[in-house]
Amino acid sequence: MDNRSRILQAATELLEASANGDVSTRSVAERAGVQQPVIYRIFGDKDSLLAAVVDHGLGQYLAAKRAMEATGDPVADLKRGWDQHTQFALEHPNVYRLMAGPGIHSAPQALGEMRRLLRAVLERVAQAGRLAITPERAAEIVMSANTGVALTLLARSEADPDTELSDHMREIVLAGVLTRDDGDPSPGETVTTARAATTLAALLRAAPSPSFTDAEQALLAEWLTKLAQEASS
Repeated sequence: MDNRSRILQAATELLEASANGDVSTRSVAERAGVQQPVIYRIFGDKDSLLAAVVDHGLGQYLAAKRAMEATGDPVADLKRGWDQHTQFALEHPNVYRLMAGPGIHSAPQALGEMRRLLRAVLERVAQAGRLAITPERAAEIVMSANTGVALTLLARSEADPDTELSDHMREIVLAGVLTRDDGDPSPGETVTTARAATTLAALLRAAPSPSFTDAEQALLAEWLTKLAQEASS
């Protein structure tokens, strides 16, 4: 194992065991069996080290999500992803707080991949005609809500995480971004054009029409995006 791997492993272990969610570079160096200057030479500063620790801690979680086979029900996959997010937070509270909180200034790369994986599921939801708003806006809403409820649970007693709160929040949030299961609009609903545009835009992103040139595809995508955004205006 090289110095970088030893330092990341040591920092992750110390962070997971920390009572206050922080670690010192001196303790990391001692556990990894290296001198402190080695840490700064490899990572630059403590902030970058902690960002790397978050990426390291999220590695297995994201690998499992990447390997997870999509089912024929993208909405069920979306719900499963929410529950996995919450479970990871409860199992790795200090890593999660670092990821989601303002404690570090260097954004962990894993956050970007987490959003991309969520967006991919939402694209499938949209292609199935079940998304009421654009995948971009839905991803922002779902990620914000999932992160918020996870942090709320971490602020409570570890002996009573009350995961039912996460389940309840999940259903409330998804009810606001999904269409009804039967495909029919709710009474008084007037956003059918926006929803149709959201679905068509997702289908065309998945399989562009050979009838259009690249310029026409881009123009159509722009029009559909404008129509889809009416759902949230």
